[in-house]
Amino acid sequence: MSWSTVSVSKRRQTSRRGAGRRRPSAARRRRSALVLGGIALAALALALPMFQRAVSELALPLHHQDIIRQQAAEKRLDPALVAAVIYAETKFDARTSPAGAEGLMQILPKTAIFLAHRSGAQTFTTADLATPQVNIAYGSYYLRYLLDQYGGDSTLALAAYNGGETNVNRWLAAAKAQGHALTAAAIPFPETRAYVLKVLGAQRDYRRTYPAQLGYG
Repeated sequence: MSWSTVSVSKRRQTSRRGAGRRRPSAARRRRSALVLGGIALAALALALPMFQRAVSELALPLHHQDIIRQQAAEKRLDPALVAAVIYAETKFDARTSPAGAEGLMQILPKTAIFLAHRSGAQTFTTADLATPQVNIAYGSYYLRYLLDQYGGDSTLALAAYNGGETNVNRWLAAAKAQGHALTAAAIPFPETRAYVLKVLGAQRDYRRTYPAQLGYG
C-alpha cells in the first residue's frame, strides 16, 4: 500500500470519527432540549411576576403612598379612596386643568382658599397646591368635609367632588321628592356619573392591588 493510500485512509477514518463527534445521538439531543426547555421555563416563572407587577403599576399607578396613608389616617378616610380620587383626577401625573384646578387631586384655587379658612391655615397660598404633601392634604380634607356633609355616603361625596355641592343638593332634593335615593346610576350628569363609578371601581382595585403600600397588610 502506498503512503498516499494510507494517508487518504487515515483522513477518511479521522473524518468519520469527527463526524461522529459532531452528531450527538437523538437521545442526547432530546435530553439537551429538555434541559434547555426547563431552564427557559424557570426563567419565565421568575420573570412573569415582575412583568405582571410592571403591567399592573402602569395600569394602576401609585406614588406618594406615605403621604396618602398619613392623610387618610388624619382625616379618617380609606387610603384606597384617596388613591382612587388621585387616579381618576390625574393618574398621579400632577398638572393644571383648563379650568384652573391644581395638582394631583385637581383642587380649584377658590376651593382651596375655602378649605384653608375652614381649617384655620395661616400661611397657605394657592401656589402650595403644586406640592404633593399640601395637595393631598387639602384634597383629603375636602373629601372628609364632603363625606360629613352627606352622612358618610361616598357616592354623594364623590359626586360633589366632581360636580359641586350645588348640583348634588339639587339632584338629591329631586330624588327625595320622587321617593328614592340618589344612586350613582341616577346621577344626571354623564361626566359626574362616570367619575363616581370610576373612583369606586378604582378604590376596590387599589385595595386589592396595593394592600401593603396602603397600610392594609
